[in-house]
Amino acid sequence: MFEGLASPLHLIVVLIIALLLFGPSKLAGLGKGLGEGIRNFRDAMKEGSSGTDAGKTDTAATAPADSAEKKS
Repeated sequence: MFEGLASPLHLIVVLIIALLLFGPSKLAGLGKGLGEGIRNFRDAMKEGSSGTDAGKTDTAATAPADSAEKKS
């Protein structure tokens, strides 16, 4: 059903339509904003995954100490 949807000819037509709608300067700004958004998303994903791993380690390390205090 979607065979050949992303063929080079289709991509060229889409780029020409986008150029006509937005103009060259606006299109460059949109590309720059999209690139910055993707970069920020990747950075946030890296920070989130490293923060989550550290949180699991901290929780596991403090759990036995808390239970040892309750036993005393």
